[in-house]
Amino acid sequence: MTQALRLITIALGLLLIWQCVVWISGVPKFILPGPMRVAESLITHWTLIAPHAGITAMEIVLGLVCGTVLGGVSAISLILFAPLRQWLMPILIASQALPVFALAPLLTLWFGYGLMSKVAMAVLIIYFPVTAAFYDGLRRIDPGWLDMARVMAGPNGLPRRSVLLRIRLPAALPAFGSGLRVATAVAPIGAVVGEWVGSSAGLGYLMLHANGRMQTDLMFAALLVLAVMALGLYTLVDHGLRLVTNWQSENGYA
Repeated sequence: MTQALRLITIALGLLLIWQCVVWISGVPKFILPGPMRVAESLITHWTLIAPHAGITAMEIVLGLVCGTVLGGVSAISLILFAPLRQWLMPILIASQALPVFALAPLLTLWFGYGLMSKVAMAVLIIYFPVTAAFYDGLRRIDPGWLDMARVMAGPNGLPRRSVLLRIRLPAALPAFGSGLRVATAVAPIGAVVGEWVGSSAGLGYLMLHANGRMQTDLMFAALLVLAVMALGLYTLVDHGLRLVTNWQSENGYA
């Protein structure tokens, strides 16, 4: 209840600041519409906004799932196969050195104007934080845990698979959760950038065309829906991660 009240207070405060900026600056409505005008546009054009919001939500979720799975598999492969690190780590770093905006036209050219190019864009943005955080968590295991596992396993020791499943993966879950939270926060960027570059549907497409037609209130309404979707997705992921790693806070690490 306290958390919900805090969020409502923050939202009302931001709306009040927004309205004060409109009053004080006196800018025209087609440059900066007020909250009431945006709310009116949201209600009026909801039948137009809702289908585009559904497409963008699908792109974000698919990109998040694919990027998380690919990042998790890459991190586990890096920790299990040492020679692979020499080949995969440069690719991992290079994927972040290239600007995403520069890759967007290429992805649109390769995958077309449909869903796949937007999902690929989201995957590119999500892949690095998940892989880097999860790999770091798998690598930074307390040596005492590994020594204890060897002692308790007897003279034959634990197989690498058992060490991974029983020690490394559970211990790396908090680091994986940190990477996934970052990925969830930036996932909408990939989808919207892809829609700006080339698309026939989605909130990014709708905002771009509304801006070209000077329908600034519609553009802000679409942006507001996108922000609510992003916050809702982050809240769901954060809540799920807290349930999975509830032992972390109990031990005083969170």
